[in-house]
Amino acid sequence: MGQIGIGIIGSGFMGRTYAETISKFCPQAEVKTVAGGSRAEQLAADYDVDYEASVDSLVRRDDISAVFITTPHHVHVRQALAAVAEGKHVMIEKPMACTVADCDAVIQACEKAGVYCSIGFTQRTRKCNAKAKEMLDAGRLGQVRQIMEWQFLPGGLEAFPKWQSDSDNLGILIGHAIHNFDRIRWLTGAEIATVFAKCTCLAPGAKVEGTSMLVMTLTNGATVTMWSSGEMPKPSFPRTQFACWIVGDNGLIDLDAYGELRATEDGRWRVVETQEPVDWEGKGFLDPVRLESYADHCNGFFDAITAGRQPPITGWDGRQAVAAALAAYESSKSGKEIALE
Repeated sequence: MGQIGIGIIGSGFMGRTYAETISKFCPQAEVKTVAGGSRAEQLAADYDVDYEASVDSLVRRDDISAVFITTPHHVHVRQALAAVAEGKHVMIEKPMACTVADCDAVIQACEKAGVYCSIGFTQRTRKCNAKAKEMLDAGRLGQVRQIMEWQFLPGGLEAFPKWQSDSDNLGILIGHAIHNFDRIRWLTGAEIATVFAKCTCLAPGAKVEGTSMLVMTLTNGATVTMWSSGEMPKPSFPRTQFACWIVGDNGLIDLDAYGELRATEDGRWRVVETQEPVDWEGKGFLDPVRLESYADHCNGFFDAITAGRQPPITGWDGRQAVAAALAAYESSKSGKEIALE
């Protein structure tokens, strides 16, 4: 099998992220074409690939085998189904979709077409997260009993792209803390069983929530709390951009995905792993340090396509994270604990 031809739908922050990642760090794949968004023609020119005027013309191309979808959340399902109908594998940037039914539709379409679906949960391939998973899988902390998850982003809703404040895309919890829901499931190997939440916004007149607090139970009996907010005054709290505390029978984990992983196994704290910081001010969002996790994630997807097996992160993973986020919104509206099916 030769290089895997890639089409990218979406030309913003994530479209360029994947174009750079695949072009420089994924030798078994090649970006062939870009479509979607006002910056698509320029993105195609910058990477010397074809520009397609429509999503439909992109997915019909014979020289691409997989489509990366990096557009606003509410159009993911339509674009994914269009790609799958043409026999293309799909990598969908998180969240997978805005309803569970849409997630199920994509999963079923992929099964029928015999293609693979993966979701952009690139936090799994960051060094500190991966090391924590290794430790928990090895049983070094015993049974996980309690987890506290944080996802704090400073600056308020105006610091986010305008489309993320569009009610069609639901809000900050599903747009960003979707990573936290996925990490909970991945680290523990358990499903989220119940969700009780309060979702609100501190900014007057906002169309979406910006701050959420949740209490969840898992199918393994563990209890989880989550605090997600895009409305922290600068500089926010240290070690909380994407972080968690984990309590096991035999030890503790203090995990900062953008800094250090600290753990206790003998009654003493020690640094187990360190994530090199991204040079946002100098190299910017295409810093190879940031792209390392994307490269590992993409290469895992491409390896799976080549081998003819399911990718490490599947459509089911995307569905379950969306289901948990939507349960939080439902709980906040009803004032009741929501049990996931």
